[in-house]
Amino acid sequence: MTTQDTQRPALRSQRLNQITNEPHTKLDALVKAHAPFETQANFARFVVAQYLFQSELVSLYNDAELTAIVPDLPARCRAEAAKADLADLETEVPEPVTGAVKNPTKAEALGWLFVSEGSKLGAAFLIKRAVGLGLSETFGARHLGEPAGGRAEGWKSFVKTLDGLVLSAQEEAELDKGAIDAFNRFTVLLEQAYATTPELA
Repeated sequence: MTTQDTQRPALRSQRLNQITNEPHTKLDALVKAHAPFETQANFARFVVAQYLFQSELVSLYNDAELTAIVPDLPARCRAEAAKADLADLETEVPEPVTGAVKNPTKAEALGWLFVSEGSKLGAAFLIKRAVGLGLSETFGARHLGEPAGGRAEGWKSFVKTLDGLVLSAQEEAELDKGAIDAFNRFTVLLEQAYATTPELA
């Protein structure tokens, strides 16, 4: 009999994947329920949610303390790409939604960034679906495009940095909270995006 199930994961990133499994699964199911790849109008709602989420994280991606930890952090932000996608899809830039993350601790912010950066791996599958709608990395689905240097490399370097940090027990708890909050926040923004009727072009 193995005690593997009760063991604490060796790596911080593995722990984060474990504790966010439930909200991640719920979010995936919600995305599928809204069928973003059935029509361009449906996909535009998905981009609205992506833009709202990314625009809330701009200050984290440009934070000096966080950039000292992850030097290429500002270049990783996808808010402008999502904004350009909205223009391509003739969709208005949405108003901010109350409840955005405000002044998180450094560890909490890293939890949010872990979720945002991790979503780039899933984007590899989403971009293939978007192509079926006549979209691409240069039109309408830019925010799903391959990051400079490649998806896998960008994620590996981020995770290696995160796993190598020395954090206190309180910071570990803040990191966990940030990651769970990020999934829950994207869920709220997704529901909001699909609750608003798309403007007819």
